[in-house]
Amino acid sequence: MTYNINDMGYYGEFGGAYIPEMLYPNVEELRSRYIAILEEPSFQQEFGQLLKEYVGRPTPLYFAKRFSEKYNTKIYLKREDLCHTGAHKINNTIGQILMAKRLKKTRIIAETGAGQHGVATATVCALMGMECIVYMGAIDIRRQAPNVARMKMLGARVIPATSGSKTLKDATNEAIRDWINNPVDTHYIIGSVVGPHPYPDMVARFQSVISQEIKQQLLEKEGRETPNYVVACVGGGSNAAGAYYEYLDNTQVGLIAVEAAGKGIDTGESAATSVLGKIGIIHGSKTLLMQTSDGQITEPYSISAGLDYPGVGPMHAHLFASGRGEFISITDDEAMLAGRELSELEGIIPAIETSHALAIFKQRSFKKEDVVVVNLSGRGDKDLATYIDYFNLK
Repeated sequence: MTYNINDMGYYGEFGGAYIPEMLYPNVEELRSRYIAILEEPSFQQEFGQLLKEYVGRPTPLYFAKRFSEKYNTKIYLKREDLCHTGAHKINNTIGQILMAKRLKKTRIIAETGAGQHGVATATVCALMGMECIVYMGAIDIRRQAPNVARMKMLGARVIPATSGSKTLKDATNEAIRDWINNPVDTHYIIGSVVGPHPYPDMVARFQSVISQEIKQQLLEKEGRETPNYVVACVGGGSNAAGAYYEYLDNTQVGLIAVEAAGKGIDTGESAATSVLGKIGIIHGSKTLLMQTSDGQITEPYSISAGLDYPGVGPMHAHLFASGRGEFISITDDEAMLAGRELSELEGIIPAIETSHALAIFKQRSFKKEDVVVVNLSGRGDKDLATYIDYFNLK
């Protein structure tokens, strides 16, 4: 059994392209050409060079000594927080802007939740001299003000989404509307492993550099390419997809996906899709989705803007449904305490998204000799206001 995508654009029963007819030409052009473009030597060379010289890859695999001692296991942190722009998102936007250029697109649109993908998109548009429009929920604009300022500084237009919960789902809806209205000159850079095929696969491929590096770095540090576990937080799930990618079909490696339980799974204020989700269609793909009994999307909630999504990418839905992935839900409070703990033990302030992944060590034990790699997907600068309020650090 494979946990990768099949020729029809599905992971098991999840995936596909459920799109309005007006979007078909855009998506079909991408689907029919993305693999050939990805495999062009000139594309590979330009992508690799930008990852190295612009993004700053490879990112370190850091042995967290004091954190490991506390939890009595070997914990390595994959330092995606050290990428240019402060998170893994830039890996994908570099890949997609090169794809857009080869498709002769001149205008870029994107959606963003925590703002990291918006910043990464604005960054590559500035790099390549392309027009950039970013859709962002009005609530997220308020709680991620530093990232909004960064996008504007980079020359992007940030357009608030004022419908629904005014968060990531609604920003995505607005971006899709824009794309329908501007099919010829516009490329939509989706920021996660969500959306219609080929996006989940394309984004996962661009992020797979994370697990390619983990293999190489573990070989140097531990004499083997495989950890016992790879741990990552999951909203849409691109950082997790990148960290898992090289290990998907190696069942010796445990894949642990950490979701946001918000104020508690049963409180009605949560984003724990694996527990609360049912099969449905969102933003062009069939996946697990939090919804009411009559199929209306349930508004998600998390203290972390990047995990505040009512669904999960189809790769992760399949990992959950097949039992290949182990899913753990972490509350706001547990995540915030874990973020502070890493800061005090290792001198690294993590993004609140990553803090969810770090929180599992309080509730799940590992063997002393286990090698556990946690994808530290972003840095905490963008979340300082939330940390300040929560811990009353004023």
